[in-house]
Amino acid sequence: MGIFKKLSGFFSTSGPQKAPDYSTNISVKCNRCGEIIRARIDLRNDLTINYDNNTTYYCRKVIIGEQRCYQKIEVELTFDARKKLISRLISGGEFVDES
Repeated sequence: MGIFKKLSGFFSTSGPQKAPDYSTNISVKCNRCGEIIRARIDLRNDLTINYDNNTTYYCRKVIIGEQRCYQKIEVELTFDARKKLISRLISGGEFVDES
């Protein structure tokens, strides 16, 4: 009976493990209708590397709301080598702090 207990302990995990989150979320407000839109940036797939600026990453997203209007909101984000946000630009809207 002891061998089965050892085998089951080998294959089972020691409690629920949370997978690392490789994303960041941004919230924007449309200039035309005021809708607040949340968007997710996947840090593994959405970033483009920029070797010219000491290895920074760049992301450009076009966000469109769902409810009132279909105004395009363009967001340009720059990340450092550790994929931390260092600058952001927006046209067609404004950034909203997530709360």
